[in-house]
Amino acid sequence: MMNNKHLRCMRGFTLIEVMVVVVILGILAGIVIPRLLDRPEEARRTKAQLQIKGIEEALALFKLDNGFFPTTSQGLKALVNKPENGRIPTRYRENGYLKALPEDPWGGRYIYLCPGLNGEYDLLSYGADGEPGGEGKNADVKSWEIK
Repeated sequence: MMNNKHLRCMRGFTLIEVMVVVVILGILAGIVIPRLLDRPEEARRTKAQLQIKGIEEALALFKLDNGFFPTTSQGLKALVNKPENGRIPTRYRENGYLKALPEDPWGGRYIYLCPGLNGEYDLLSYGADGEPGGEGKNADVKSWEIK
């Protein structure tokens, strides 16, 4: 037979205790979930910055080999295939400088201008909206603003 001491050890949670835990979890979810929802956009912006850095490295190698950056009309395609118009590079690498041009994380293409308005060249993504300018998630990711 069980005595009172054993019964107290075996008792479960009361309805009030369970409700308090549920309310606390609800409050925590209300605080944490909105912060987690911003993470995918932050990850896309970071990916765009990393891709821009990678393209910049390929552009630097192109210039190192050939003495100039591809022109705007040659575009970033000059990093994948030897340009056939404009100033033709004389020491172009056999396999190019990139295997393929990456799309930005929003499915758009990177914008390249040479000469640039902010340096020797400008390289940017128009962000989530695919349009120049914008704020927040629609803000452009610009090579000259990446640290």
